[in-house]
Amino acid sequence: MSAVPATPYPARWPRYVEFAPGVLVAGGLVWNALSPQDYWGDPMLTAASVTAGALLSLRHTVAVGVVIVVGVFALTVKDGTADTVVGHLELFNTVFAALMGVGVNRVIARHGRHLGVVRMVAEAAQRAVLPEPPRRIGPLAVAACYQAAQSEARIGGDAYAVQRTPFGVRLLIADVRGKGMGAVSAVSVLLGAFREAAEVEAELPALADRMERALLRESEQTSEENRLEGFITALLCEVRRGADGVRLLDCGHPAPYLCRGSEVRALDAGEPGLPLGMGALGAGRPVATAAPFPVGSTLLLVTDGVTEARDRAGRFYDPAAQLTGRGSFGAPQEVIDLLVRDIGRWTDGPRDDDMAVLALTRRPLPAG
Repeated sequence: MSAVPATPYPARWPRYVEFAPGVLVAGGLVWNALSPQDYWGDPMLTAASVTAGALLSLRHTVAVGVVIVVGVFALTVKDGTADTVVGHLELFNTVFAALMGVGVNRVIARHGRHLGVVRMVAEAAQRAVLPEPPRRIGPLAVAACYQAAQSEARIGGDAYAVQRTPFGVRLLIADVRGKGMGAVSAVSVLLGAFREAAEVEAELPALADRMERALLRESEQTSEENRLEGFITALLCEVRRGADGVRLLDCGHPAPYLCRGSEVRALDAGEPGLPLGMGALGAGRPVATAAPFPVGSTLLLVTDGVTEARDRAGRFYDPAAQLTGRGSFGAPQEVIDLLVRDIGRWTDGPRDDDMAVLALTRRPLPAG
C-alpha cells in the first residue's frame, strides 16, 4: 500500500512559525525598555511563553522562559524596582507565565502521545481489514493507495482486493456509503464475502450476488435506517490466464481507466447495475463486459474520492483528461504517485471523501 499520507494539512508547522516566540520575546522586552509606562510589553512576553509551549520542545520552552525571566529582572534592575514590591510582583508574574508555558507544553505532549497510540490502533485495524495486496500476482504488477477523508482516523469506507482464483485473477474496488468507523464493519463483511465467493463462483454476476446476500445478512443486525439507506458501489474485474483483456462488472461504481503509453482513457464497463445492498429493489444483475487490457498497459481502478474531487471552481477531476500525456505509465506505483499528486494540486486542500486507488500493470508471461 502506498505510504502517501492521508492528512490534508502539513505534518509540522511551517519553519517560520517556530520563530514566533523569539519575535514576541524581543518585542516585549524592547517595548518594556522603551515604553513610558512600566511593563506594557508584558502581554507579549506571556504570549511568547504560551506560544513556545505550544510550538516548541520542552527544552526550547524552558529556554524561552529563562530568557524572559532574566530579561525582566534586568529591566527591574535598570528601573531601580528590583527591591520593591512592584519589582517582586513583576518577577513573580513573569515566572508564573514561564511555568504556564511549560505546563502547556506538557499537556500538548501528553495529548500527542495519546493521539499517536490512537493512530497506531487505527492503522493496525486498517491493515487487518484492508491488507496490502501482493506486489506481483501472475502477470500483474500491483500497487494500491488508500486515503481516508477523516485524516486523524486513518480509516474509512473504501475497499479493494486482489485475489488469484481458479478462474483467473479477480479484483474488487468498492465504496461504502459513509465514512470513518461506521463503514468499517461493512468493508469487513464485503471483503470476507469476496474472498470466499471468488474461489467458487465461475461468473462475476454470481460473485456479486453472493456478496449481496452476505451484506443483507449483516444488515439484519443494524437499524432500519441503515438497512434502507446503506449501499456499496463496487467494480468487479477478472483477468483470465491467456486472455488479452479484462472482464468487468459494474455495480454503480466509477468506470476504470486504461493507461497505455502516454494515453489514459476510461473503459466501457457496460451498463451499470444497482449498487450492492440494494437487491431488494428487484433489478437483475447485468452481464460482465469484456474490455481491452494488453500487455504493457496499466488498469487503474478508483473510487469517487478521485472522480468527485473538486477544484476551487467546483469542477470535478477527470483522470483521463488530467493524466494523458503526463507520463509513460510503465509501472503501477508510478501511475498512483502521479494521480495522488495531481489530485492534491487539483483540490488544493482537504477532501471530503475517502479515496482508494488500485493499479495493475500487465507484464508478459515468462517463457515456458
